[in-house]
Amino acid sequence: MGRSRRIWNPDAYEHVVMRGNNRQPIFQEESDMDAFMRVLAYAHEKYPFTILAYCLMTNHYHLLIRSPEVPLGKLMALINKRYSDYAKKKYHYSGYFYESRYYAGKAITHKSILAVSRYIHRNPINTLNPMVAEMKEYPHSSYHFYANASCSPYEFLDLGYMPTILPRPYSKCVAGYLMYCEEPDHPEIESLGVN
Repeated sequence: MGRSRRIWNPDAYEHVVMRGNNRQPIFQEESDMDAFMRVLAYAHEKYPFTILAYCLMTNHYHLLIRSPEVPLGKLMALINKRYSDYAKKKYHYSGYFYESRYYAGKAITHKSILAVSRYIHRNPINTLNPMVAEMKEYPHSSYHFYANASCSPYEFLDLGYMPTILPRPYSKCVAGYLMYCEEPDHPEIESLGVN
């Protein structure tokens, strides 16, 4: 039985998750994460896209991404192949690098976009053994750019959109977005269906 065809919506953000085969590390050192960010920059030159949130973990990564010019599958094929070619060459790896094709779940409403971004940014502190004490301390996520009120270092990373869609009682500024992400419990997170 064939895989179901993905439906591309050029206006929708999607929560993309990609895992290493058998949940093995895809990023073994910091330079690998830097290489992945260079892959994103390269892919953006070919097929412009926007990312609202990202987090690179040891054996997987998360993107909240919108691909308005080409189907997301075409963009992800370029990103995943280019990065796996880099890693396989560096670590003399053969065989399947990724567990399967990437997971993608649409985030269409403001509520779902916010919930997914919060889920992504909380990954380093929501592990069995938290990787950092605070989200802003994790360097391989977009959260530290929000927390440090930095300008986006990447053309594809939009740091201005999230605060504008916050509901009440949050203020529509970066401080409001940080408060939204740092609160421990939001019921809508449970419905994301990503492990």
